[in-house]
Amino acid sequence: MNVRLMYPARDFDPRRELPPEHVALARDLDLDVLVEAMAGGDPLVREVCRAALLQGAHNDPPTVRYRQAVLRDALGHRELVRVLYDLAGDVIDRRKKEWLGVFSRSPAGILAEASALLQMYIGMLRRLRHVLEASPGEFVSEGWTGLVGLVTEELDDAFFADAERSLTELRESTTMSASASLGEGGVGRNYMLLRGSGRGPRWLLSMAQRGPNTFRVGSADDGASRVLSDMRNVTVAPVADLLARAAQGVKEFFEALRVELAFYVGSLNLHARLEALGVPVCFPATHETGVSTLRFSRLVDATLALRTRDVVVGNSLDLGGKQVTIITGANQGGKTVFVRSLGVAQLLLQSGLFVTADAFEGEAVRGLYTHFRREEDETLTSGKLDEELERLSDIVECLRPHALVLFNESFAATNEREGSEVARQVIAALEARKVRVVFVTHLYVFAQGLFEQEDARRAFLRAQRRPDGTRSYQLKPGEPQATSFAEDLYREILADALEP
Repeated sequence: MNVRLMYPARDFDPRRELPPEHVALARDLDLDVLVEAMAGGDPLVREVCRAALLQGAHNDPPTVRYRQAVLRDALGHRELVRVLYDLAGDVIDRRKKEWLGVFSRSPAGILAEASALLQMYIGMLRRLRHVLEASPGEFVSEGWTGLVGLVTEELDDAFFADAERSLTELRESTTMSASASLGEGGVGRNYMLLRGSGRGPRWLLSMAQRGPNTFRVGSADDGASRVLSDMRNVTVAPVADLLARAAQGVKEFFEALRVELAFYVGSLNLHARLEALGVPVCFPATHETGVSTLRFSRLVDATLALRTRDVVVGNSLDLGGKQVTIITGANQGGKTVFVRSLGVAQLLLQSGLFVTADAFEGEAVRGLYTHFRREEDETLTSGKLDEELERLSDIVECLRPHALVLFNESFAATNEREGSEVARQVIAALEARKVRVVFVTHLYVFAQGLFEQEDARRAFLRAQRRPDGTRSYQLKPGEPQATSFAEDLYREILADALEP
C-alpha cells in the first residue's frame, strides 16, 4: 500500500540524502525561519518540511504540478488533513506503547503477536476508511483521489469481514490441524496449517481421533513434547511469517501516511501564518525546465515577514527570458532581501508550494544554488577570496544546464579590478553552460562592463534611492552607478554622534 501524496510513483523519504549544497542553501535563504513556521512546534513536521524543501531544489515539473494539485485539495479540506495526521499518529503511538519489543523468536509466538497487532491495525484501517468516506466535498488531485480510492475501494466490507474472521480463528483456536507427508527416513515434510484449526473441518478432527492414527504424549515425556513443539513451529512458521509481513506492511503504510501528511500540515501552518500577517500568497504558474520565464507581482521575502512580523515591501518585475540579472544600487536598499525573496520563492515553487506574491510565473530549474558573502571567519586557514572560490568550485561540480545560482556580493574580498575580473569570467562560464544567474554586486567595473556589452540575455536592476537619501526598498531596471551612496548611511548613523 502506497500513499503517494508527494510523488506520483513513490512515497517520500525524509531521510534521503540531501543535495551537497543544502547547508549553504538553508543558511543563505534563512530557511530555519520558514521551517519553524511550518512546524508549529511539531518535531516530525519540522523534520519532514525541512527535508522536503531542501530535496525539492531538484524536483522536476511533473512533481511540482502534482504536489500543487494535492496542496490545493488540502487547503480545501484543512480539518480532514489534520484529522488524518492525528489518526496515523495514534496508530504509531499505540504500536510503540503496546508492542515495545520485537516479535517473539518462536513461530508460535510470532503468530500470536502478529495476530493481535493486525487486529489493532484492522480497527485503525476501519477508522481511516470512515473518516475519508465521511469527509465533505470532493478531491480532484491525482494524489488524493488515488489515496481515497485505495482505502475506500480496496479496503471494502468484504476485506474487513474476511480479515477479522481469519484473525478470530487464529486467536481463539485451542487446537491446531495440519497436513503433512512423510519423507525419506520417516521425516515429516510439506507441513501445512489448515484453516479452521480448533473448530473444523470436523471431518478432519474426527479422522485424527481414530485408532492407530491417534496418540497421546505423556506429561513427563520431554522428548516427545519437543518433537511436537518442533512440528508445531514448522507448521505455523509460513503463516506466522505472512502475518508478520502483513503487520509490517500496514505499519509502514501508516508511517508513510503520517510523514507525507506532515508536509501538508506544515504547508497549512505556513499558509495560515502568512495570511495572518497579510503576506500575499499565490500558486505559481510553473513552466517546463528550459522555458526561461520569470515575472512576478509584489514578491515578498517570506522569511523577513515571518521574522519581523511586519509589513514587507514587495517587488514587481518582468525579467522575461533573461539568463543573467545584475543587481546594483544603494547600500541598504533591499538588494539582499530581494535576492533572498527570489531564492525562497523558487524553493517554494520547486517543492510544490505557494509563493509569497500576488502572482508568480517561472520555470522549474535543475537545481538551486547560493553563493553569498560570508562574514570573516577566524578559523579560515586561507584567505577569504580562496574560501569563496572553493565554495564556487563545489557549486560548479554539481551544476547542470538550466540550474539557478544566486550570488550576493561575491568576490568583494579583493580589490575592485581583480574582483571584477573574477566575476566577469564566472558569468561568462555560466552563460556558456546555460545556467541562470542573479548577481548582487557593488563591483562597478564588473557591472558596468557587462552593461556596455549590450547583451540581450542580461537584465540590470538597481535598488532605488529617493532624492532625500531614503530607500524605497524596491528594485527597478537601471544602469549601474559608480556609487552605492554609503554617505547616506554615514549621515544617518554616525554624523550626529561625531558632531562636537
